[in-house]
Amino acid sequence: MRSRNSYAEPYRIKMVEPISLKGRAEREDLIKKAYYNIFNLKAEDIYIDLLTDSGTSAMSANQWAGMMLGDESYAGSRNFYKLLAAVQDIFGYKYLVPTHQGRAAENILMSMFVIENQKVPGNMHFDTTEGHIRLRKAQPLNLVIDEGLNTESNHQFKGNVDLERLEKELKANDSSKLPLIIITATCNNNGGQPVSMDNLRNASKLAHKYGRPLFIDAARYAENCYFIQQRDPVYRNKPIRDIAREMFSYADGCTMSSKKDALVNIGGFLAFKDNEEWYEKAVQMQICYEGFRTYGGLAGRDLEAIARGLYEGTEAGYLEDRIGQVNYLGQKLLDIGVPCVTPIGGHGVFVDALKFLPHLPQNFFPAQALVVELYREAGIRSVELGTCAFGYTDPVTGNEVYPSQELVRLTIPRRVYTDRHMDFVVKAFEEIAGRRENIRGLESTYQADILRHFTARFRLRGQ
Repeated sequence: MRSRNSYAEPYRIKMVEPISLKGRAEREDLIKKAYYNIFNLKAEDIYIDLLTDSGTSAMSANQWAGMMLGDESYAGSRNFYKLLAAVQDIFGYKYLVPTHQGRAAENILMSMFVIENQKVPGNMHFDTTEGHIRLRKAQPLNLVIDEGLNTESNHQFKGNVDLERLEKELKANDSSKLPLIIITATCNNNGGQPVSMDNLRNASKLAHKYGRPLFIDAARYAENCYFIQQRDPVYRNKPIRDIAREMFSYADGCTMSSKKDALVNIGGFLAFKDNEEWYEKAVQMQICYEGFRTYGGLAGRDLEAIARGLYEGTEAGYLEDRIGQVNYLGQKLLDIGVPCVTPIGGHGVFVDALKFLPHLPQNFFPAQALVVELYREAGIRSVELGTCAFGYTDPVTGNEVYPSQELVRLTIPRRVYTDRHMDFVVKAFEEIAGRRENIRGLESTYQADILRHFTARFRLRGQ
């Protein structure tokens, strides 16, 4: 990766949106009224919004121009065929099922394959994937390599699935108990870490050896391809789209949240390599819950924006700048002693809250406490990926099961913020670090059974 000082952003800014930083006292009041859950804040109350990179990208002039060509026909929209052609070109998949966003594609996929008491293995399922598995009363299995759970490990592909453990599960469970495998690339939970081409290839061999389909959660596939290009000498001189085509050749299909690497504000899809039977089964559910097969819950103009965004998201200059900005923030935080997942990943910087706040045990929700403190300090919204997001109550014992990692994700929207915004985030961490021992932690006052972090309520410890 070139030095960030050796080039400028590969775009010009032609529209701006004003933002403003509310006063400290007002921020204190707002977060308290939000029950110390950042999801309950209004967007207008945020100064720098690093909650997610999902649907928060700035679209290009080319994408906005394409939206004026939206064909809003109920059936047979020309924009659907434009998107289908893009998916066939980049992914190499014959069949496309558009949906209003990625979790809708996951819902269809799980409804097709997963029933009660089954297991669904992968490297690390993200929250909505895990939520859909649990809603079907099945068990998500996270089989990421051991290095993937070590925040300080310098392994270059920490998103890899542990192939030995995967084969052990495949041997122990026939297809009636373990119906499919899902690999998330890049792996969101442990820091936006990439999956290597060798790992995908070998996972594919295992899946097909035991007669199970392999799917890729492709929300950030282009970032994964970029890491393969940069870190695997075999692919150093290969174009991103060639890498993508090979990557997807090892899977039977994929789910996609287009709100990430397709650079749009809404949309997703489910795609199959060549299985027409699966496609027709998926369309039956799509029509019931999303819309007709050629629009799937989206306007024609949205389909067009996705088609164009898929190509833009694989451009080398864009990816170098996008991942370069994430690395810029990560290195600045490491330089001031903030413990982050390393190597710095693709879509965000992940702060290790257990190491930053060592005085807080996991039942004090240290990652959520740091999220709250970052807003109180500087009006910055981040997100907790720890005890609240991935912990759960064991249905048999009633005990709380804590996740292996307690992280705060600083997720950077694409083509939205400048490096000066990143510098402001670093300054906020400097201020918090000087008084971190005074952060008391939180206790839960309300939680839902599934995906509890979206609606959870808290209060400060000692109040």
